[in-house]
Amino acid sequence: MRRRAAALASLALVLGARQALAEPMFLSKQYNRCTTCHYSPTGGGLLTPYGRSLSRQELSTTGRSPSGTAPGAHGEEAFLWGALGDALGPVSLGIDLRPSHLRVDFAGGGTSRDFFMTADILAAWRSHGFTVYGELGRQPLVQGSKIASYEYWVSHESENGFGVRVGRFLPAYGVRLADHTAFTRAYLGFNYYDQVYALEVSQSGKSHLLQVSVGPGYADSAADGTSRQSFTAAGRFQWDLQARSSLVFSGLYRGKSDFQPSNGAAGVAYGIAPTSHLSIWSEGDVQFQEGSPGATPYASGPGTTTAYTLLNETSLEVYRGIWLKVSPQLRTDYGNTSGGVLRMAFGAALLPRTHWNVEISYYYDRTRVNDFVVKTFLAQLHMYI
Repeated sequence: MRRRAAALASLALVLGARQALAEPMFLSKQYNRCTTCHYSPTGGGLLTPYGRSLSRQELSTTGRSPSGTAPGAHGEEAFLWGALGDALGPVSLGIDLRPSHLRVDFAGGGTSRDFFMTADILAAWRSHGFTVYGELGRQPLVQGSKIASYEYWVSHESENGFGVRVGRFLPAYGVRLADHTAFTRAYLGFNYYDQVYALEVSQSGKSHLLQVSVGPGYADSAADGTSRQSFTAAGRFQWDLQARSSLVFSGLYRGKSDFQPSNGAAGVAYGIAPTSHLSIWSEGDVQFQEGSPGATPYASGPGTTTAYTLLNETSLEVYRGIWLKVSPQLRTDYGNTSGGVLRMAFGAALLPRTHWNVEISYYYDRTRVNDFVVKTFLAQLHMYI
């Protein structure tokens, strides 16, 4: 029964975690910051016009314009292939569709499912340093789905790099990998639907980025009055050592709730791209919670217990727009460094044209205590219009 529960938990994890558009592998193209291509300072979501242009000119296999011509608002990379021209002015729109096939196998059983992992409308307005941002889409659940507005915020960034943002978003922490089932994301509470209501202040310089946020906690809990909500504070400092290397320090604290005791995390990540076709990211996190291991999560006990997470993601562009990925990951249990889960993840990302690509992922998860294995295969056709 416990093994089947673990397998079903893995299924729920994949269903609840969509592949975002943020790709740290593009460090090899000298893109250290998410805001190079995205409206969100923490990455993912709607691409800026410049980001759309880069997706065609620099990333897609066959999308580059002929020499001497430049893409623009009317080009292939624009919303609806540029059919609206400049009619939207400072407003940017996007449609994000991701039909997917999921297969989960484990000892004694398995399950498969075809579904839309993403069906979203994204919008942003930007003028004079202000940005208003929102996303509305279909949120897949283990059974059924619902329509939800899961990220929306207002921000302002001054000419000296000081920024303020308020609304619903994922707080800045560590490396925002495209795969939100990664142990450094999901187990620390940074899955796709783990946004918080918060106020974020930031300071951006030529070689550094500091982001600090505070708020009442998980947005879904605040909206429906559930007991998961708790005070949340997060901080992230990124130091760009060179054009293709960055060092990231992160911290997180969550207050006690009815769902779990007070907890937090601290981590360090390092990314380097030795060549223009190879990116290597590594992250290590220590997570702590109040109380002894094995105690009920609804009540804290004496002392503090810790768990550790280690991850490496190596991405290689074998041909323009064709990337192969490998990611060994380790997550220990609280208070037991011999327990937890060991993962080997393999993936391929194919970006033939601006408005569509294919992503294939395979996960081999093994519990370290009883060697129980869960194998997951995920294939996605991503259409970004």
